[in-house]
Amino acid sequence: MNSGEKSLRLLVGKWFGLAAAVPVHVMEFSRTPSDRRRFVRVGVARPQGRLTIVFFRHDDGSWNVFPPMANTPAMRPYRFAA
Repeated sequence: MNSGEKSLRLLVGKWFGLAAAVPVHVMEFSRTPSDRRRFVRVGVARPQGRLTIVFFRHDDGSWNVFPPMANTPAMRPYRFAA
């Protein structure tokens, strides 16, 4: 990974804290049904209730808390040779 990409371990540490008082668990890892992209659901059990965050894998190899943009068909005009 290059320096602009985010590893899952760094993001979990950022969102939950590196020295969390309660252990962080992987609740689910799978692929989205629509476009088969990877995601991981990570959570902690707290006295106030469970806190869960979903991380999505992007095409560049980075992990983010937002899903990647869907690939949509594009139409471009082309000139025909005369």
